[in-house]
Order: sequence, then structure tokens, then C-alpha cells
Amino acid sequence: MIHESLKWYTHRPTIEENGVTRPRKYSELTPVDAIQADFDVKATNIILQGLPPKVYALVSNHQIAKELWEIIQLLMQGTSLMKQERECKLYDEFDKFTYKKGETLRDFYLRFLLLLNDMNIYNVKLEQFQVNTKFLNTLPPE
Repeated sequence: MIHESLKWYTHRPTIEENGVTRPRKYSELTPVDAIQADFDVKATNIILQGLPPKVYALVSNHQIAKELWEIIQLLMQGTSLMKQERECKLYDEFDKFTYKKGETLRDFYLRFLLLLNDMNIYNVKLEQFQVNTKFLNTLPPE
């Protein structure tokens, strides 16, 4: 039923009184609509609990789970694009990584390790031979 809320439940049933349309109160819902409304509330709460505070602040006023889910999907698409952009930058940094003149071997290794850690955080995959080859080929001749 929670899944159904996310798929098709778009609004609570309404009633017209004195020429004004309003959502039905919970006590006015049919038993089937009341069950669906309960599951919609549960779905909404589950979604809201898993959100970072900044996203929560943007979407917490939406009361229908389907509507809430669609808005979050749009917000998270931007996150996905930023992740792809960051991955491209990390691959580029790896390709252009070089020894800096006057740098100690320790400093060189730490810089390389930081880059690899960033790549691991973003799940950027490299083969071990690529890492080893890059490190050895960029060492200074001495």
C-alpha cells in the first residue's frame, strides 16, 4: 500500500460544500480511502525521515507521498549531475597528476594518497596496475 501511494495516490478525496471544494476530513473518508490515506501518511513519513536537513526544509510542506517523491527525485537529479562532474574532475586530476619540483617523496605520496581517497569516496574505480603505474611513472628520476 505504501508503494501504491508513491505510484498513483495524488490527492485525498474532496467534497463540495457551499460551492467550495475541500479535502475530506479523515472521518468523512470511506474505509478504503481511509486505509490508503493512512499508508500515504506512512510513506510520507518514511521519505521525510531519510532526507538531509536542507532537502527536508524544501519539501516538508508537501502532504501527498507521490508529490513529495517526485519533487525529491528532481532535487536529487542535480546531485547526480554534480557527482558525475566530480568523477570527471577526479579522473582528470589522476591523468594530470605529476611530481612538483622540490617536493619530498613523502609529500608526493601523501598528495597521491589524498587523490586516491577522494576517488574511493566517489566510487571512482581504477585498476591496481593503473595506480601503481601512475605512481611509479610520475616519480622523479632520482
